[in-house]
Amino acid sequence: MNALSRLIAFGRADHRYVYLGTSAIAAAGLLVSQQNPTPLSFLIHGGLVQDAMWAILWIWLVLSAAALVTKLMYGRAYAEKSPFAVKPGTPAAICLRYLSLFVAGITLIFIIDRIVLGTVALAQVSAAAESNPTGFLPSLIYMTARSGDLFLHGIGTTVGLATFGTIIAFFLSILFVFLRIQQFDLIDNDAVRFAKTVGRGFAKFYSTVVRGTPMMVQGALIFYAGYGVLLGLGLDTGQANEIWSAFTAGLVTISLNSTAYMMEVLRGGIESVDPGQAEAARSLGLSQWQAMRKVVFPQGVKNAIPALTNELIINMKDSSVLSIIGVFDLMYATTTVAGIYYRQMEVYCVAMVVYLVLTLVAGRLLEAFGRKLGAEATSTLLSSN
Repeated sequence: MNALSRLIAFGRADHRYVYLGTSAIAAAGLLVSQQNPTPLSFLIHGGLVQDAMWAILWIWLVLSAAALVTKLMYGRAYAEKSPFAVKPGTPAAICLRYLSLFVAGITLIFIIDRIVLGTVALAQVSAAAESNPTGFLPSLIYMTARSGDLFLHGIGTTVGLATFGTIIAFFLSILFVFLRIQQFDLIDNDAVRFAKTVGRGFAKFYSTVVRGTPMMVQGALIFYAGYGVLLGLGLDTGQANEIWSAFTAGLVTISLNSTAYMMEVLRGGIESVDPGQAEAARSLGLSQWQAMRKVVFPQGVKNAIPALTNELIINMKDSSVLSIIGVFDLMYATTTVAGIYYRQMEVYCVAMVVYLVLTLVAGRLLEAFGRKLGAEATSTLLSSN
């Protein structure tokens, strides 16, 4: 059931505390209506329509107060003795329900007129201002409007790093998890056993080191190490910057960092597959590689899909630490704008909202993707850093 269906079902249902709940809504409507109209407002102080809406809200408050008085008078006998008590499903209950919805609609109209249209009018004035306003919201709107290109560039970089880094890490994690779960076969000679031991040890060592250190440190090491290697090969500073940019180093950092986490997620998904299936495949003459590739791996990846896709959300948030090496992501754009206008709170609030929107949108898309593949949804993973 979607949100609209739930809202319709809520409106059609009889509620026990209709007086109390709607009186709070009516009080909120009266409070909002006291704000001064803006140039975009369609309700005018002293107008007939607004006065009629006020009267309806006040009538509901008086009605609710009277119902409360009778509730205090009759106590448990309220349902039998109070004239305000109605039985669910009766015409009186239906009438009361629709009246409460009408009161809620009036409050919504006041909210649109005073708050929504007021915010739009404020945004128009703030965006057209010649200098940075002093208020929090006007200043936030002014800086966002004037620095929109910087924010859009940062958002594009953040989404690109998270998306491509997660895709690259997925394929690398398949290779690493294959090394991580290697086991000895009776037909293996000493060379094969040695290779499996080295591969398994390297994968375990890689996972331990990467998951045990923060991405910020990893990004700095990868960026400066790559830059130093290019300078050591005889390239000058300009040539090195063309080959090894901050974006490239950031993409490598996210890919290698996510590989370690996705490898462990894949390993957990593979280990959740019934071992009897691999044994049955081996008994049919399949080698260990064939059994893993055709039987175990497909099921293990399916089991791990929710956690694997959640890594994209993690990378979208954790890519903010890469601004330390000069990656022009959303965080770098935010600090740049804050440095231009010497206002921090407003700009960081914008960044917080943008990150929240990005993660919510990505989460919904990944949930739909997981359902399409038949994987059970899980809660979003915590940050890996």
